Amino acid sequence: MTSLHIGLIREEKIPQDNRVAFTPQQCQWILSHYPTVQITVQPSPHRAFKDDEYRAAGIALAEDLSHCDILLGIKEVPVERLIPGKTYLFFSHTKKLQPQNREMLQTILDRKITLIDYECLVHPDGQRILGFGFFAGVVGAHNGLLEFGRRTGLFNFKRVHECHDFQELITHYFGVKLPPVKIVTTGSGRVTAGILEVMGLLGIKYIPPDEFLINEYAYPVYTQLKAGELYLRRSDKTYSREDFHNHPEQYDCKFLPYVTCSDILMNGIYWEQDIAPLFTWEDLAKENFRIQVIADITDDKGGSVPCNLGDGTIENPVYGVHRQERHKTEPYAPESVSMMCVGNLPNELPRDASQFFGDHLMKYVFDDLVNGGSEMIEKATIATQGNLTSRYAYMEEYAAGK
Repeated sequence: MTSLHIGLIREEKIPQDNRVAFTPQQCQWILSHYPTVQITVQPSPHRAFKDDEYRAAGIALAEDLSHCDILLGIKEVPVERLIPGKTYLFFSHTKKLQPQNREMLQTILDRKITLIDYECLVHPDGQRILGFGFFAGVVGAHNGLLEFGRRTGLFNFKRVHECHDFQELITHYFGVKLPPVKIVTTGSGRVTAGILEVMGLLGIKYIPPDEFLINEYAYPVYTQLKAGELYLRRSDKTYSREDFHNHPEQYDCKFLPYVTCSDILMNGIYWEQDIAPLFTWEDLAKENFRIQVIADITDDKGGSVPCNLGDGTIENPVYGVHRQERHKTEPYAPESVSMMCVGNLPNELPRDASQFFGDHLMKYVFDDLVNGGSEMIEKATIATQGNLTSRYAYMEEYAAGK
């Protein structure tokens, strides 16, 4: 059996990311179960798991990873750090032809690097294997509630990144009594699963959509709108998932009634171009628009939430948007809606997010990486030996800078 040397690279994209593909304990487990595998970790002052935690687990650390066969990261790798001829796994954010990552892809091709994109690793039914959506949902839901508490002065939460981990965060929920707030959540994927986790931990009661629309409650409640309840085909008022993704422009969005009866929107719905927004700027300007805080967790600028004017940061996650004049304001200005839009929410719970990610990587991907010849890995390989693979040939003009 041939040996395989894996390197865990330091995250160097700005803003700094502190997640990692494998925790010290996961590395330890791999080494004890795969005798042909070696692991070296590049030191990092920012990583959620300290260098000493890897040393204590018996994992080698080294600045130079040129002896490794496969390099695992999380976010995009700065071009000057890309080692020629290696195999890399990370979220490259290139498959939608993102302009900010064109130079990185060109460098990958020039240096004959093999790029396997985590985002493209899917189960046979097309479901993505790896992602941080659950913890984005947890942090986004917490932040949405926190901002509502600060806006209204009714309660206060600690910021997530001030907690050591998810377990510590949960201890802050003990004994918290929330006001009778009405929360509408959208979606049914991993992000929404994270939102619902927080709803459960805080004892916020689920109400079916039709009841939520017409009733007021003396305690905090939420409802969940899945895609089939949000979008209906214009011609016959039905919903088909496959048809919706193929022809989103033929579907109307049915969210509007909820803007008049909800205090907080937690948006976890998938969005792409041609999908109708949840509401319009004109709707936002009306007197009956009741929502005060929007946690846009899927975070598409100008997407399903038109008043998403771009990202906040983990330190300053919220800004206001003037409902009539459509510009940014102070977070809680009277004529504004408070917007919580942050692109790297899971980074607030990096230890838990890394553990969760590494577990899925070990369960569903690691054997294929070690043994080779995997169709799943092949389908997620964007570039190899200086060329785009046939599945990603549509990126040629983008990669050429045209």
